[in-house]
Amino acid sequence: MILNFTKMHGLGNDFAVIDAINQSVALTSEQVQQLADRHFGIGFDQLLLVEAATTTTADFRYRIYNADGGEVAQCGNGARCFMQFVREQGLTDKAQLQVETASGPLQLVQQADGQISVDMGVPRLEPADIPFVAPVRERTYTLDVLDRQLEIAALSMGNPHAVLLVDDIETAPVASLGPAIENHPRFPERVNVGFMQIVNNDSIRLRVFERGAGETLACGSGACAAVVAGRLQEQLLESVKVILNGGELVVSWAGEGRPVLMTGPATTVYQGRIEL
Repeated sequence: MILNFTKMHGLGNDFAVIDAINQSVALTSEQVQQLADRHFGIGFDQLLLVEAATTTTADFRYRIYNADGGEVAQCGNGARCFMQFVREQGLTDKAQLQVETASGPLQLVQQADGQISVDMGVPRLEPADIPFVAPVRERTYTLDVLDRQLEIAALSMGNPHAVLLVDDIETAPVASLGPAIENHPRFPERVNVGFMQIVNNDSIRLRVFERGAGETLACGSGACAAVVAGRLQEQLLESVKVILNGGELVVSWAGEGRPVLMTGPATTVYQGRIEL
């Protein structure tokens, strides 16, 4: 099987994007892992598939695979790359799209300045909807990890997130706590782990250890989750600059019952072909 692909990134969170409308694509988990290998494959954090919509209300279907081969329901940085890809490839000329995902519809908007905005939907805060094992919903939860008790926020942005407040992300123990929290038994579907440093009430710094991918240079849904967590803890304003290792996003959330809006860039690196 020969596949045409485009390598893209959103603030360094990198993707292989494949048009599965104009070519036949059927990948196993092992093949995704092979493609993700940075020495013997393309190399990426996630693989994105562009498929034909299955409903009359959507323009496309958007599917996401982590580097470990597992399919996931949401990727915010990938959504911006998805929008740029379908426009560059001539699959649409619309500046506003609705796409299907496993977690529900996403709205994507191409801004006049080249930035792309994503309506990430309403965050899910009830433990059963994350999913997270807890008797009742709380602002923060105590989690026993590596013989320590940590205070985390837990929520879903279409994928599960834990957010941990730290004094300095440069010295945060991402390499040790990231995988330990990701695989904690209270997160039955594993979890993305955000380490958030609050700079002031409209600016944060963030590192994210992504489920199935490890630490990445940026995580769009993680940025959204961090802002929601900070807003619920009454430490952040409605619109927040999120500074990640790969660059900056702007995330806005008006409060409970309202969708989270994320705006940032998408970059095309190159196009290629690979044989599996």
